[in-house]
Amino acid sequence: MVAPIAIQPRIISSFLGDCLFIQSTSFHALSRFFRHTRGRKHVSMLNSRKFSGLTNLLFNRRTIEELPNSKRKCLRAGKVSPHRPVPAHIPRPPYVNSKKPPGFASRPEVHDKKGIECMKASGKLAAQVLQYAGTLIKPGLTTDEIDEAVHHMIINNGAYPSPLGYGRFPKSVCTSVNECICHGIPDSRVLEDGDIVNIDITVYLNGYHGDTSTTYFVGDVDEEARNLVKVTKECLDNAISICAPGVEFNKVGKTIHDRADKHHYGVVQQFVGHGVGRVFHSDPVILHFMNNGHGRMLLNQTFTIGNISCLMLSSSVKYISWC
Repeated sequence: MVAPIAIQPRIISSFLGDCLFIQSTSFHALSRFFRHTRGRKHVSMLNSRKFSGLTNLLFNRRTIEELPNSKRKCLRAGKVSPHRPVPAHIPRPPYVNSKKPPGFASRPEVHDKKGIECMKASGKLAAQVLQYAGTLIKPGLTTDEIDEAVHHMIINNGAYPSPLGYGRFPKSVCTSVNECICHGIPDSRVLEDGDIVNIDITVYLNGYHGDTSTTYFVGDVDEEARNLVKVTKECLDNAISICAPGVEFNKVGKTIHDRADKHHYGVVQQFVGHGVGRVFHSDPVILHFMNNGHGRMLLNQTFTIGNISCLMLSSSVKYISWC
């Protein structure tokens, strides 16, 4: 497994500025937009524009234009188009148009019968939108065009695109290409043959958030990238398979670690899964690496386990990123 690399303790956020959030129960109620550092009592927001890739996260700079042993170029941000409008009759999450930072629930949410049905509905719509977005993927398409298609499908189904207006996030979907770990902002960059792109969909329907993502191939993708995505999916499937009432949350991290380590991959530790329901992000915090965390899964609780792959600058260093 790749040895841990020290990461700077604070990152300026493109969503909420330079932010710290107070400790809550368990490991901290961390948003998927938050950066988590083990052993610290605070978390900060990831800057998805300035630090758009894992290499920038680690080194804060880029010194080369092309990736070693690859035809791919380093990821560069394009232009971001204006916000897309949402019809007035569609209910907004509480954080939209609020001057306060997005909140998160410090206690896990356990759903009643109505809540379960609402979660099923929002999750189903999110899955349908994700599936549709996947049919669009091809070389020459911009991530902004993905955002436009996703945005219209969500609002046409009477839902609100949860990322839009979360903090200062300007788009309706997260599109993370190649070495961008997660929370990439759709822009004018054109998808190129050989890219991989993670599409992260969250919809707010009937007062509940449905959240899902997956990674797609763009054109002819090399074997290294295909294997990275394959192992990432295996880690996710294995982690889901052990979920049940009473299971310790730290079993998720061990399960992912064991599968990733078998294939000589490391797991990015700065991003976490989270509770989801009436609140976009809440406890429990789901760590995707080996840990001694406390807490057990509850009946009728909903939370995310990430499914994100990223490509590093060096072909000799491979990471599975979870968020």
